Amino acid sequence: MDRLRGEGSEGALRRLQRRRGKKGPDDPKPRRKLTPGRVIKYLVLAVLAWIAISAVAFFVSAQLQPGVDRRTERVLGAGGPRTSLLFGSTVLVLGSDQRPPGTKEPGAGGPSRADSILLLRAGLGSVRRLSILRDSYTRIPGHGAQKINAAYALGGPALTARTVEGFLGNDLQINHVVEVSFDDFPKLINAMGGVNVTLRRCVRSDPFGGRKFSLGRGKHRLNGRQALSFARVRRNRCAPNESDAARAGRQQQVLSSMRSRLLSPLAFPRLPLVGWQAPRTLRTDMRGPGLAALFTDVVTGGSGQTRVLEPAGEGPGGSLLVSELERREAVDQLVGR
Repeated sequence: MDRLRGEGSEGALRRLQRRRGKKGPDDPKPRRKLTPGRVIKYLVLAVLAWIAISAVAFFVSAQLQPGVDRRTERVLGAGGPRTSLLFGSTVLVLGSDQRPPGTKEPGAGGPSRADSILLLRAGLGSVRRLSILRDSYTRIPGHGAQKINAAYALGGPALTARTVEGFLGNDLQINHVVEVSFDDFPKLINAMGGVNVTLRRCVRSDPFGGRKFSLGRGKHRLNGRQALSFARVRRNRCAPNESDAARAGRQQQVLSSMRSRLLSPLAFPRLPLVGWQAPRTLRTDMRGPGLAALFTDVVTGGSGQTRVLEPAGEGPGGSLLVSELERREAVDQLVGR
């Protein structure tokens, strides 16, 4: 007992606990073993954190981008019940042929026309697509009948939306508009690490942007500028009789390749950069949540073919005539009737 008192009651208590297999409050804790289950847990947490960082970058970037003007908002009827991406919305995607001042392309600095006109029907992870050829002949409200792509130069996205609704008819309503900036589009593709395309025949253009563009048959990895040039080739010298539908097909090929790239594991390390850059390529009436829903639908909505509105013949001034039957069937397919 004296010996216990001499060494102190706390020290004696620790010795007694050790003999009984118990640890004292001051004893060092053993290191936890790194088991396979614990490794998987840490990896899952790291993946979720990376996805969260990417989502934050996307939402912040989307909130910083300017939206469409009030005239376009009024045409779309924004905020009505028909605008929900959850239950299905029709989105008009426009790419203009605007050439910045100082470039060597014809029309640089002048009014731009719609270089590509695409309709997306998006909702609950499914997406259907309809491409309208830019030379399709139709009536533009207040400006008579001419090629449909002139509506963008005459009245921007608001007039284009009204024109497309009138052209297709059959009670089609456009709920949202997305304008694609060709100046920022290459930056998005570079953020993804490029895109892959496979060509059955060569593509060789006339000079535009001060240079020619050429690709041989086979597989190619394209950076942002190359992908944009590929999508914009108007006259393919490798196929002089090629119609504008082939050009629309090249644009769809780039979009499909972008989707495949985003679903590839190689894109995962780049997600925050892609999340930041994606909204910067667009001007739209949708803000962060709506735009995120649209991107999710496009990425997860399958890689089905895009229907191209086929012309029945030529109209005035080299325009293309589309039959009423073709338009009705295309709208029914688009909205899922």
